[in-house]
Amino acid sequence: MAHVDERSFAHPFPDLHGHGLRLRPWDAGSEADAEIWLRGLSDPEFRRWNTPLRFVTDLDSARESLRSKADGMAEGTSVPYCVMDAATGTPLGHIGVNLINRVMRTGRVGYWVLPEARGQGVATRALAVAARWALTDLGLHRLELDHAVGHDSSCHIAERCGFRYEGTLRDAMWQAGRHDAYRDMHLHARLATDPEPSWEPSGR
Repeated sequence: MAHVDERSFAHPFPDLHGHGLRLRPWDAGSEADAEIWLRGLSDPEFRRWNTPLRFVTDLDSARESLRSKADGMAEGTSVPYCVMDAATGTPLGHIGVNLINRVMRTGRVGYWVLPEARGQGVATRALAVAARWALTDLGLHRLELDHAVGHDSSCHIAERCGFRYEGTLRDAMWQAGRHDAYRDMHLHARLATDPEPSWEPSGR
């Protein structure tokens, strides 16, 4: 097995730039970041497709959730990024590289976009930037992406960014708003050895 360069997981993690976006690590001590985080995770469209272990319903739970993200970043097991418009600094959403396994050199990517920023290709552009970094500078070999069956826009985003569909995982995630019922999910993945996607997202 290839040696993993620990310098790839050095802190702090860098800002990432590309396709009209700036990705910067979330600040668990920032009240403004907590407010953005609350808006994102309490949005009905987010809740339709995602069911976190702990629901974010107010600023206190948003702060707690961001602190857990900061803990994962300190441990090198996840890298949560706030997605911003590069020109204006306006927050647009979130993308994170999670479940980082240094030995296997794997991780899993997830994202969401604020309601007012949808329809602008934000998720696609952010995924293109984050995936390229994770599979090069971060040193991962395999990056996975999963989503609830029926979330067709996530399927399209994954495929446009070079994440091949690998199959359906039965009862692999919770139903919306519940921790006692399950639903299927699609699994996509991209390898560091895969060719770069022929399609390139346009910046703004």
